[in-house]
Amino acid sequence: MSQEVPPEHRENRRKVSSHGFRPSTTYQSQKLERECRKNWDLFYKRNKTNFFKDRNWTTREFTDLLHLDSNKILLEVGCGVGNFIFPLLEVCQAKYIYACDFSQEAIKLLKENTQYTEDKMKAFTCDITTDDIFSTIAENSVDIVTLIFVLSAIHPDKFRRVVENLHRILKQDGVVLFRDYGLNDMAQWRFKDTNMISENFYVRQDGTRSYFFSDSEILELFEGVGFRAQQNSYVHRQTINVKENVDVKRTFVQGIYQKT
Repeated sequence: MSQEVPPEHRENRRKVSSHGFRPSTTYQSQKLERECRKNWDLFYKRNKTNFFKDRNWTTREFTDLLHLDSNKILLEVGCGVGNFIFPLLEVCQAKYIYACDFSQEAIKLLKENTQYTEDKMKAFTCDITTDDIFSTIAENSVDIVTLIFVLSAIHPDKFRRVVENLHRILKQDGVVLFRDYGLNDMAQWRFKDTNMISENFYVRQDGTRSYFFSDSEILELFEGVGFRAQQNSYVHRQTINVKENVDVKRTFVQGIYQKT
């Protein structure tokens, strides 16, 4: 089976990425930022609810979710079409669930799910890099926020604003559950040199983007806003596809950050 990129090749890529291969021009980068919502809407119009698998693993990785009860309010940032919240409803019951996404098309598809009812949840379109969310949810009102494979799709210049907004929206002692792409994940090696926007930040063929984080970078980001890390580490997983003779080792950054 094909294997992960050897460590010596990783180091070579790391060195070249630091200097940049052929990063996008400022104009191209700004154009991608302007068209970000349009590109995600087109993504969901094209793929509907068929692209992402249900995230049944989340309660195994984040046991805080198993303690959701009739007193807890949860917010999922970047809910897509519901691959996280609908499986979650089958194993635990929160007082209420808020689910927001940048894409209007994603929210439309989520609301078409027969499990969707505003007695239990509210899905809405939101740009989490702005104050949009506070027109729907009050500050200091949420117990748990999930930010799972979302921050990487946002421009790095806006990372801090996102985390600041999550800090504002959480109750005292509330937590953010985080997972995203880690530095040197196999997906990073699949990008061509010409897909690089800036260091560790890439554009896909469909115009959506992906950033790859170091664990220290995430720790500094959350602690810099006032969170305390309960967990902050790389997580390594292996994906095996026997039919296609592929053995892929994945690298993610995972963390739990408490508002204190």
